[in-house]
Amino acid sequence: MPALNLDTDAVAIADRLSHAEMPLVACLCAQWCGTCRDYQTAFDQLADTHPECCFVWIDIEAHADQLDDFDVENFPTILIEDALTRRFFGTVLPHVHIVERMLVDLTALQDSSSTPRLRALLCAVTPA
Repeated sequence: MPALNLDTDAVAIADRLSHAEMPLVACLCAQWCGTCRDYQTAFDQLADTHPECCFVWIDIEAHADQLDDFDVENFPTILIEDALTRRFFGTVLPHVHIVERMLVDLTALQDSSSTPRLRALLCAVTPA
């Protein structure tokens, strides 16, 4: 399954994230960003190989009102959360193997507590 898109798949995202054991892997990008558009295909392929995770593609400009607390400085920005905590929040080079490596062992990633939680926000989104 390719990454879910917050613009079109809010209900499916909320449903998948209602399972506490489901890790969240979100890519925070912008539609105008050529690097993001190029990365989206690889991100979708990564989602296909990790059905145990909920992959979400979010255009931060389309959802700026909901994502005010997230300090996105560059693209692509990846956020990874498991049921316990935020495991990663930051800009990555647009190479899918970087995120792939992080998913091998989420517990090896340090808790990034200073980052807001995205899971609760995505579970609260209702379709327009």
